Amino acid sequence: MSSSTSALVIALVGIIGTLASALLTQRSASSNTLRELERADQQRREERGHQTKQAIVEARRSCYVALNIAARLYQTALTNYLIAIRSGAVTDEIRIDVDEMRRGHRARDAEAQMLVPDDVLIAAGKVNSHLSILYGILRRLDLGEPEPGETIEMAAELRVGTWELLAAMRTIMRRDLGIAP
Repeated sequence: MSSSTSALVIALVGIIGTLASALLTQRSASSNTLRELERADQQRREERGHQTKQAIVEARRSCYVALNIAARLYQTALTNYLIAIRSGAVTDEIRIDVDEMRRGHRARDAEAQMLVPDDVLIAAGKVNSHLSILYGILRRLDLGEPEPGETIEMAAELRVGTWELLAAMRTIMRRDLGIAP
């Protein structure tokens, strides 16, 4: 091999090496960029997932607060109704208050049915059922048309039992939110 041929081969190898080096560098940079984009995309997905979970927890918390308040206000209105029936001092204002609290509780209960898990829904259903039964008894007593066995004492006992159901519902709600063990 002549010196000019050797020089030409060496030059070609040098040029090919330089071009290959540039291509490999570009390919490595592209690969690194792609991995960075994939990591950033994964991080965005994780953040979105976390934000979604937080939004669900906040929606439940708001729902629980509203349902708990509505149930307690309804229970208080029924207590006032019971006291008024017992003393013979029922007024239209008391009846209107009970009806408003009843409607408010029913609305919050309906909202909860779309948001809360089954264990909370079961506890809320027990409270709702208990309050509805108490309301029916008090209403019939107020109208002077009680069913057999319905007395003011029976209504008073039922009212006390409702507080226990409210406490149980609140405990389940708090557990669902991670507040209680």
